[in-house]
Amino acid sequence: QVQLVESGGGLVQAGGSLRLSCAASGNIFSINTMGWYRQAPGKQRELVAAITSGGITNYADSVKGRFTISRDSAKNTVYLQINSLNAEDTAVYYCAAEFYTDSFTTKETWGQGTQVTVSS
Repeated sequence: QVQLVESGGGLVQAGGSLRLSCAASGNIFSINTMGWYRQAPGKQRELVAAITSGGITNYADSVKGRFTISRDSAKNTVYLQINSLNAEDTAVYYCAAEFYTDSFTTKETWGQGTQVTVSS
């Protein structure tokens, strides 16, 4: 019943920027943590960035200083500002959320992904 919808991916030249958005909707009591993962061809999915309901963030070492995660809790939306893109950033980016359906029950869900392709 809960859906995450990503947007903002596309084709960009190396050195460029993108801003990804992920909006959660459905039967959500509250969201604990939202984050972004990515999966490149032939590689496993990896955590890119995450943010808690209190605004605490963490990033993969490879994106520190270039990516910024932010959140609008009132809208159940998380963003990923991606700067200084390089070829290694090419991947499908997935939004994920850990949320409460009520005061006691937690679940997680994933979006369908948005493609980011960096050209040289």
